[in-house]
Amino acid sequence: MEVFVFGWRIIVGSIIGFLGGALGSIGGGGGGGIFVPMLIHIIGFDPKSSAPISKCMGTGGALATVYYNLKRRHPTLDMPIMDYNLALLIQPMLMLGISIGVSLRLVFPDWIVTILLFILVIGPLTLAILNGRATWKKETILKKDGVKCLEYGTAGEESGNKSVSSSASCGTSTKTNSVVPFFANERIGSEGMDQNSFPSCPSNGSEKEANPSKQVEIAKSQTTTCSVLYWVLSSMQIPISVGGSLYQAVNLYKGVKVIPSMGVRGTAFKKHQLILYCLIGLLAGMVGELLRLGAGFILVPFFLELGIVPQVSSATSTFVVTFSASMSAIEFYYLRPFPIPYALYFLAVAGIGGFVGQIVGRKMVTLFRRPSIIIFVVVFTISVTVILLGGIGIANMTEKIELKPYLGFQNLCRKHT
Repeated sequence: MEVFVFGWRIIVGSIIGFLGGALGSIGGGGGGGIFVPMLIHIIGFDPKSSAPISKCMGTGGALATVYYNLKRRHPTLDMPIMDYNLALLIQPMLMLGISIGVSLRLVFPDWIVTILLFILVIGPLTLAILNGRATWKKETILKKDGVKCLEYGTAGEESGNKSVSSSASCGTSTKTNSVVPFFANERIGSEGMDQNSFPSCPSNGSEKEANPSKQVEIAKSQTTTCSVLYWVLSSMQIPISVGGSLYQAVNLYKGVKVIPSMGVRGTAFKKHQLILYCLIGLLAGMVGELLRLGAGFILVPFFLELGIVPQVSSATSTFVVTFSASMSAIEFYYLRPFPIPYALYFLAVAGIGGFVGQIVGRKMVTLFRRPSIIIFVVVFTISVTVILLGGIGIANMTEKIELKPYLGFQNLCRKHT
C-alpha cells in the first residue's frame, strides 16, 4: 500500500482517526488503541505497519494539542497549563520504559499480551472512575452552593484572573489528597514558594535531556540486532534516562525546583515519593508500549491521584507523550520503513482532530463548569481501547489455537531479523 488511494476506506478511516485524535487530545491519553484497529480492519494494513502509522497519528494529535496549550494558563494558579517540571521528572524514565516495552512486545506471544491488557488496565481505569466520581460530587456541591472560589475550565484564563479568592466554604471542603484541589488562601509566593521557581516555558534543559536518548534510539535501530554494538547502545539508555530523572529529582528534593501544579505539596518531597514517580514513568512507558495503549492511560490517572486538576493532567500527559510518540515513529521507520503518504495523511487528520478536540473540550468544561468531563473522556477512551484491542487479541488467539502454531515466547534476536 505504498500508493495513496482515496476511497471509502480512507473516508471512514479519516472519520475514526479524527474522533480518536479528538478524544485522545481531550483526555491526554492518546488514541493509539483506536488508531491501530482502524488501520488494520478498515484501511487494510498489516499489524506491523499499523503500529508505526499509529505512532505518527499520535504524534500529530499530540503536537496539535501542545501547540494549542502553549499559551494557556492553569485555571487557578499563575503557571502554564503544562507542568514542565513534572514532565522532566517523568520523561527520561518513560523513554527507557518504551524501549523495554518494544522488546517485550517482540518476545511475548499475543495471548499473553491480550491477558495482560485486561489485567493491567483495571488499576488505571478504576482510579480514573473514582477520581471522576469524586470530582463530579465536588463540582455539584459547588454549583448548588454557588461557591465562586474556583474558576472552572478556562473562565479564569479568559478573564485574566490568576489567583483564587479565599472563602470559608471552600476551605472546609478541601482535602490534601483531593482530586480537584481548592487552593483558597493560596497565592503564588505563599508558603515560601518563590515566584521565579514557576516555569513559564520549557527550559533549554528539557531539549538537552531528550535529545541524547533519541539519538541512542536511532543509532540502535541502524545496527544489527543482538550484535555487540546493539547491546552497547541499548545499555547506554539506562544511564542517560536514570541520570536525567535523577537530576530533576535531586533538584526537587533540594527545593531548587518545585512541581507548581501540586500547590504547596509540590514544594517538598521525600526520597521515596520521587523514586515512586520515576518508577511510574518507567511503568507507563513499558506497559503502554507493550499493550499499544500509549503511556497516557497510566499517566493521566496518576497525575489526578497527585491532586493535579484534570486540565493540567491532560495537558502535561500530552506534552510527555509527544516526545515518546515521535521517537517511536522515527525508530519504527528505521527498523521497517512504512508508507509515508498514508502516514502523513493520517498524521494531519489526527492533528486536526486533536486541535478541534481541544477547542470543543475547553468550551464544554467552561459551559458546564465541570473539569470532570475530561476524566470521563479518559474513562471512555480507555474502555473503547480495551474493547477494540481485546477483541482483536481474542480473535487472533482463537485463530492461532485452531492452526496450532507455536504459542510460546519468541526469540528476540530471531524476531528482529
